[in-house]
Amino acid sequence: MPDKQVNLQRAWRNGDGPGRPIMLAIAGDSAAGKTTITKGLVDSLGADRITSICVDDYHRYDRTERKNLPFTPLHPDCNYVEIMEQHLQLLALGHPILKPVYNHKDGTLGRPVLIEPREYVIIEGLLPLYSKLARACFDATVYLDPPEPVRYEWKIKRDVSKRGYTEEAVLADLEKREPESAQFIRPQRSQADIVIRFDKIEGRDPDEPLSATLLLRPTISHPDLANILTDDHREAMHLKLTRDDDGKPVDALHIHSYAPREITKDVEQQIWKELGVDEEVPESLGTIEAGKRSEPLAIAQLILLYHMFQAKHSK
Repeated sequence: MPDKQVNLQRAWRNGDGPGRPIMLAIAGDSAAGKTTITKGLVDSLGADRITSICVDDYHRYDRTERKNLPFTPLHPDCNYVEIMEQHLQLLALGHPILKPVYNHKDGTLGRPVLIEPREYVIIEGLLPLYSKLARACFDATVYLDPPEPVRYEWKIKRDVSKRGYTEEAVLADLEKREPESAQFIRPQRSQADIVIRFDKIEGRDPDEPLSATLLLRPTISHPDLANILTDDHREAMHLKLTRDDDGKPVDALHIHSYAPREITKDVEQQIWKELGVDEEVPESLGTIEAGKRSEPLAIAQLILLYHMFQAKHSK
């Protein structure tokens, strides 16, 4: 289905039809933080309201088969991209899909599972913004862009502890993947409405938790932060106009990890208030792992929730 027709069909479903879900894409390279951000969003609203899907399930080959292939999972030829596009269209129109399954723990392919779209659908993975047709299915799009040293550290830690690799094997795999990462993954950054980067702040304590920068592109409407970004909150975050990679002006929201908890908590409550939700700010926001929390992550997730709610209210 041509991408324009997808938009027309989605508009039709907003009328007398049964309605459609709000679609959010979170793209990024392996171990960029996609699953962590997605889990916080799902936990904050509840799995009964959000369907989350990893499009890495559309890998064509299992881990053993890939050893003899000339490309890695980052290459579109290693994925059922056409089926992914078809399924994204169906979900965007409110239809269920029979999704393939890739088991990251042991690299095997499992039996397909039935997925029903709920009020919100989050699509995360390596290639959700790869094609124009796929991008047409989303209300808002995000690209996670940590510096490579940070991503390498995250990938080594994850793949060794959870996926059975040695550190040497992970480093060799990263080297093998780099050309395809540059060719197919990183170009999706230019297609995202929001680019999120977690990184250290130059000149500060290197052991300090990572801060975050959100590039808020004018491709969608962003929250009015004027009432939130007061002098009292400047230690937690500030907004400035900068230049994007293409030289165009873009708003950059800097969220500092070193701010006292009482200030970041107030910022979170102010953003949550803008969402028009009566409940308290969900405790799950900002969770990296059990017992470990990131305030910049929590605020970034709140910004994404704002866009999901805004899209819902503007239907």
